[in-house]
Amino acid sequence: MAAPLKVEFHFDFGSPNAYLAELALPAIEQRTGVKFDYVPVLLGGVYKATGNMSPAESLRGIKNKPEYNALETERFLRRHNITTFKSNPFFPVNTLMLMRGVVAADFEGLFEPYFRAAYHHMWVEPKKMDDPQVFREAFLSSGLDIDRITARAQQDDVKKKLIENASTAVARGTFGSPTFFVGSEIYFGKDSLRDVEDEILAQSTAQQRKSA
Repeated sequence: MAAPLKVEFHFDFGSPNAYLAELALPAIEQRTGVKFDYVPVLLGGVYKATGNMSPAESLRGIKNKPEYNALETERFLRRHNITTFKSNPFFPVNTLMLMRGVVAADFEGLFEPYFRAAYHHMWVEPKKMDDPQVFREAFLSSGLDIDRITARAQQDDVKKKLIENASTAVARGTFGSPTFFVGSEIYFGKDSLRDVEDEILAQSTAQQRKSA
């Protein structure tokens, strides 16, 4: 029997495009019957390893490109009927605490509520989530035992896992967020989601033919 198709979403809470892309994933899962694996990857580590930089830096001073980037985002919001997104006025936010936290939450069986709360406080009711007090109060308001998660996030296995995720992703071709893998095929950016879905269907069909 063939192994199930592995489909991955590599994310960092600091990427607005990763947030927007994630909102479109449930519909893809429903249409294809394949579940995405959510892989936390510290974008700062990826940028350092690849020499890349955030769009806020790379678009600075370029005529027309930032405006087109904003237009592209508006089109994506309309296409996917997204009404909750707000730009974070504190962007860019250092996400080290957030990303160690999500690894710790996963180890503690709290991935889903932490993940949803983190995105909420970054891009729905945006806050300065690299401020420790703001960070703590935000997660407490979402009903999470954030002190437990924060303590767990200081453990070496959590730190090691986050570093390994980034180094492994870079070795596979990652240079930014969001990145998707369908099997070994890599796709970058929220606007690659149609290609991601097509690849899922193509590989799923090929697997079904082999096992028939």
